[in-house]
Amino acid sequence: MMSGHYTSIENQKVSGSVPAVPDPQSFKFSDSNLQTFPPATQGKIGDSGGSRPPPNVDDTFSKPVSSSNESQQSGWFQAFSLSTYKPYFDIDTIDVLDRIKDSLYPFNGAFKEKTASNPDLYGPFWICTTLIFVAASIGTFVTYIAHKLKHQEWNYDINVVTWSAGLFYGYAIFVPLCLYLILKYFSVPSGLVQLLCLYGYSLFVFIPALCLSVVPWEIFRWMIAGVAGFMSATFVALNLRAHIMSAGERWLLIVAGIFLLQLALSVVLKIYLFKITV
Repeated sequence: MMSGHYTSIENQKVSGSVPAVPDPQSFKFSDSNLQTFPPATQGKIGDSGGSRPPPNVDDTFSKPVSSSNESQQSGWFQAFSLSTYKPYFDIDTIDVLDRIKDSLYPFNGAFKEKTASNPDLYGPFWICTTLIFVAASIGTFVTYIAHKLKHQEWNYDINVVTWSAGLFYGYAIFVPLCLYLILKYFSVPSGLVQLLCLYGYSLFVFIPALCLSVVPWEIFRWMIAGVAGFMSATFVALNLRAHIMSAGERWLLIVAGIFLLQLALSVVLKIYLFKITV
């Protein structure tokens, strides 16, 4: 059909032409909460049941976020996390002072029961650190004065610091650890942190003993070392006796070994630290 200069093409397919647009259909969009990411979707292609993402899609955002890193760790890996030890350093100063005072009354024997629910490592750490500082500073100061009075040359001995650090830190860590393994072998209920706490506070009595070692009387130094060792050994033995008695007939040997080991520590301190030589 021709009408003027225009040509009408009906029902013909011509290359490059645009097909007729069909009648518009009504599309229904599902409502989504824009505050939630990713939004829940329904009616996915190929999944008539639910809203699972494809297996190769990272669903990190849809995983629940843990409140702390502690929940993501388990087993022995917790020993390498600082957050594991944080509760044992959360203690008031008044509580530390009370525990130090209890360690100076060794015949009470109630220290382990008092610290059963909240043992700490703050006090033991600073007690060992203070012992290292006192041993190095007092020994260095006294030997310096003695050399100057005799007009002798004085040289600082750094080995006192390293030796003291190895002794006190090593004793406060490895002795309770070995005792913990022994008690585990005999099925005696005891916690490792409680033993670390007990042994740490048992070393406090050696701080004033080291300060008194400046007195230039050998017999007095032996007396101070013996009294300090006896108080420390009694403090540890009496606090562990009630728990170790459940080990059977061998409990007396274990307690005696604990007592003698503390006395041996005092002898070592007397020989290597409770002395001022020029």
